[in-house]
Amino acid sequence: MLVQFSVRNYKTFKDEAKLTLFASNYDKTTLEADNVFEVPKFGLRLLKSAVIYGANASGKTKLVEALLVLKQLVVHTENTPNLNIEPFLLSTETEHEPTEFEIIFIHEEEMYRYGLIVSKTKVHFEWLYQKPKTKEVELFYREGQSFVTHPQKFRKGGLVAKEGLIREDTLLLSISARFNENVSLKVVEWLRELIVGYNWDDNYVAGFSIGMTHENEDLRTKALGMLKSADIGIDEIRPKAYRKDGNHFFDGILGLDELVRYYNHQAEISKSPADMEIPDLLTEHKKYDAEKKAVGNVVFSLLVNESEGTRKYFAYSVPILESLGTGTPLIIDEFEAKLHPNLVKSIVELFNSAETNPNNAQLIFTTHDSNLLGEELFRRDQIWFIEKNRYGAANLYSLASFKTDEVRKKDNFEENYLKGKYGGVPVLGNFSSLFHHETIGEK
Repeated sequence: MLVQFSVRNYKTFKDEAKLTLFASNYDKTTLEADNVFEVPKFGLRLLKSAVIYGANASGKTKLVEALLVLKQLVVHTENTPNLNIEPFLLSTETEHEPTEFEIIFIHEEEMYRYGLIVSKTKVHFEWLYQKPKTKEVELFYREGQSFVTHPQKFRKGGLVAKEGLIREDTLLLSISARFNENVSLKVVEWLRELIVGYNWDDNYVAGFSIGMTHENEDLRTKALGMLKSADIGIDEIRPKAYRKDGNHFFDGILGLDELVRYYNHQAEISKSPADMEIPDLLTEHKKYDAEKKAVGNVVFSLLVNESEGTRKYFAYSVPILESLGTGTPLIIDEFEAKLHPNLVKSIVELFNSAETNPNNAQLIFTTHDSNLLGEELFRRDQIWFIEKNRYGAANLYSLASFKTDEVRKKDNFEENYLKGKYGGVPVLGNFSSLFHHETIGEK
């Protein structure tokens, strides 16, 4: 479970942006039973979901991107220059400085705090702390090519560093995991399983979800249940695979290249679309006669015949089910795009429920859908905003950070947000002035 993520000097974030999943005591009587879960071992109350609002280009996507970059840095042990490490470029104070990431999470009843300060060419600092019970223990701290490691709890990692196997552009954590250092393996594995929906192409995700349901009948049944619950009109789904081979079936598929890219990646091969076998799902819809009686079924292709909204809903259903089934956090950028607000609300309710979310999975997403603020879905500490200042730097803050005389529990959050009371909305100019032209002949 995710406890906290912070980033500093990354693209639009000049100063530290810190997203925390701590439940505030002020909101303790609000939606406590469903939206909050306790971790008694560490005396914590954590949130099951968080929603992030902000104007276009405010930094919402960059926050999700930053979390993905940290994941990639750790999981892919190649050197860092090819990764998307870019500082805040609108200030002379930061344009040549490195970027800082830190994440705190709980895995297998232990808390970990991992962080690094990194640029495109080198790792400047790196640290890992473990909290088995109440006291945090430093497992390693790195400054450049100088390493301090715990002699017992990180012995193998210390030997890896001592043997000079850590270059200045690689991570001690990742290389130690390669040598089967136990704690490193756990941290890397948790980050690998973290589901981060940044820049997801709908067809790419659909390819992932279709592939997963081809292989797993139980998952396919659950995905069908989500489709039925959404009142989309699909009564059954069946797996089917197609080869390109000039088959006109593929002519109508949007994003075939993305699907091929996904399946090539899965198989670690390189084939052209003509040689690929692409899984699809056949969807069944009822057919009716003139008296509106069901007389049979019509079979469609999910990839060709179903709407973009249906494809996206199905595509996202598998990561949602995976998150709820395993307790893995799910972070999605622009979650509401192409989805009806009622669908988004229902999905949030799945996470904000002790019954449907017994594993305490967490959903974190960015959105422009202000309707969700008026549905009594979220506590104040679950609602976040990102706003840029006049110098182009983004600021991340929670509704819970406002003083109690500024924000009350009974306030209409949606109305106040749209009025700009909380920030995170665009300051618009006079659009109509763009269309006021002088009449020909006027002076």
